[in-house]
Amino acid sequence: MTESLTKPRERLPDWLRNRLPVSESYATTRRLLGSLQLNTVCESAKCPNHWECWQKGTATFMIAGDRCTRACGFCAVHTAKPLPLDSEEPKRVAQAVQRLKLRHVVITSVARDDLPDGGAGHFRQTIEAVRQLNPQAAIEVLVPDFNDQDEALETVISARPQVFNHNLETVRRLTPEVRSRATYDRSLSVLRKVKARAGNRFYTKSGIMVGLGETEPEVIQALRDLRSVECDILTLGQYLQPTPANLPVAAFIPPEKFAEYYRIARDLGFVHVASAPKVRSSYHAEDFQAAGSQ
Repeated sequence: MTESLTKPRERLPDWLRNRLPVSESYATTRRLLGSLQLNTVCESAKCPNHWECWQKGTATFMIAGDRCTRACGFCAVHTAKPLPLDSEEPKRVAQAVQRLKLRHVVITSVARDDLPDGGAGHFRQTIEAVRQLNPQAAIEVLVPDFNDQDEALETVISARPQVFNHNLETVRRLTPEVRSRATYDRSLSVLRKVKARAGNRFYTKSGIMVGLGETEPEVIQALRDLRSVECDILTLGQYLQPTPANLPVAAFIPPEKFAEYYRIARDLGFVHVASAPKVRSSYHAEDFQAAGSQ
């Protein structure tokens, strides 16, 4: 492991500090998710923004269980042998969307390499259940790479989400250290295939974390690589170490640098860009959909 990925934890700069929730809406969201026995990436991945999102009455649903078959260095989701899929989970997600009155729904999952389709069929069932009960809601999926299987990708594409998100996560050089079993080129292949099949029927989206030891030219090259596969929407945020067992932060990138990356990404042709220290894949996701529909 490189020296940049072995630094001790550092104190958060002021621009990354969050206020704890004080409103009843946070507790209401938490109770609802608990009563429906739903997992969220907000909790499982220890997202630093979940206080704000739950206070606003929104969450990112994590389907197919809370046990991941991969062990990515940046992610706090538990790695273990997964349990069987819950056939009632899609209905409960749809009920949560209805009760939270969501206009934009984000559905992600753990990696399920134990399943022949990687969980693609479960994604489709969840999309269909949400759409049946909430026809007004825009649906965004954040998917694993499904090992780049054409049939699995087609299963999700055919369910017609409004946004298909698969994260590149980091630059090419750091991918082996940051991601488990995933490759840089496979992720680009997934996004390329989805865009080729979907055309303009929906938007493709990807995200990158910075602060893991990458260089500015490497970040810019990653943005170019994403545009080479016609990725429409980009999120770019600061990596934060979720637990002591995860990769440490190599550097805290100042807001001014994120503003510079924003300008570069827009010049490259992304339809919408969210670039700021607190940005995550699903943070203010409804803003991305609104921008993409202009």
